[in-house]
Amino acid sequence: MSDTHITVLIVDDHPHGREGMRDILSGDESFSIVGEAANGEQAIMLAASLVPDLVLMDINMPVMNGMEATQRIKTIDPRIKIIMVTVSDDISDLFEAIKRGAQGYLLKNLSPSAWLEYLRAVAVDEAPLSKELAFRMLQEFNGGSSGAAGGSKATKAEVARVDNAAFTEQGAAHTALTQREREVLERVAFGGSNRQIADSFGISEHTVKNHLKNILQKLHLENRVQLTRYALEKGLAKE
Repeated sequence: MSDTHITVLIVDDHPHGREGMRDILSGDESFSIVGEAANGEQAIMLAASLVPDLVLMDINMPVMNGMEATQRIKTIDPRIKIIMVTVSDDISDLFEAIKRGAQGYLLKNLSPSAWLEYLRAVAVDEAPLSKELAFRMLQEFNGGSSGAAGGSKATKAEVARVDNAAFTEQGAAHTALTQREREVLERVAFGGSNRQIADSFGISEHTVKNHLKNILQKLHLENRVQLTRYALEKGLAKE
């Protein structure tokens, strides 16, 4: 993928939904729509043959839903980045999308400019999770009212007992992070962009990117959304 040409596969069972996404992407010449699908099965076939940079994936579709299609596409080619598109901001959908391998989550009622900004950031691995969603995830893991993330909840006492050993509890493959990497991870969990993180530490964005690359490698994760989920599950981001 080049910095100026991002290929996109659109997946939505409603023609108007596909048209709306086409209209948004047409406003930025850096995006090129290479295919469209009306259900999950079509999405899998087209993703395998077209190998797009991004897939805009509706969640609720006939034949095969977007969650299942996302998981299968990521199995075929984990390099393909998938953004779930929905009218719902149900936190359980977000958790499920992350579990299935999605890189992001867009609401259909967001402005076209917000869509384009977010998709460009995802394409270059710089899209933070929104502060609102990050906070809601933290509330869930700290014993919130709904049972997302597989229905399990962590009480505040349990979260408080999680210390730096959380980084290595999954074995030797999860090498302990440095103090600065832990600090960067915490800011990622609260929706900080590379620029915001760099400014907070007085370092360059390039240095932040290097820290993120190292963190992802050490934790065997793929993207910022998974980093956020990891940090919140382990109690590494505090209220």
